[in-house]
Amino acid sequence: MINQATLKGNWNEIKGKLRSHWGQLTNDDIQAFSGNVDQLVGLIERKTGETRAAVEDFLDQLTEKGSANVTAAVEDARQYVQDAAQRIQQGSRQAMDTIRDNYDQAEEIVRQRPTESIAVCVGVGVFVGLLLGLSLHKR
Repeated sequence: MINQATLKGNWNEIKGKLRSHWGQLTNDDIQAFSGNVDQLVGLIERKTGETRAAVEDFLDQLTEKGSANVTAAVEDARQYVQDAAQRIQQGSRQAMDTIRDNYDQAEEIVRQRPTESIAVCVGVGVFVGLLLGLSLHKR
């Protein structure tokens, strides 16, 4: 038997399918649903002449499909997040490997040419200092 929470949770989807399946139901009939499954089943029985079992089976099918769709959507979202996390991890590993390689190369250059390396660092420091001095002087 269908439960109220499931029916209410999927109500927007279900009400259109009820009207489609049983054309005799009016919008007012559908809008009158207050969450009471027994009242809804009774209303559909009276309006359509269907048996209670047929109405309940139809509602059960609708909510099972809705639950299956929700479950599938949740699983798709979970898979998407896992894929995204793996891509991010792979990208960060590649970035770290590149940084390590470049650091190792820079370290090797400094070992091979310490004097030139110090000269370059001093030159860069003077240049940056001049740029900062000029920018502060303009203010």
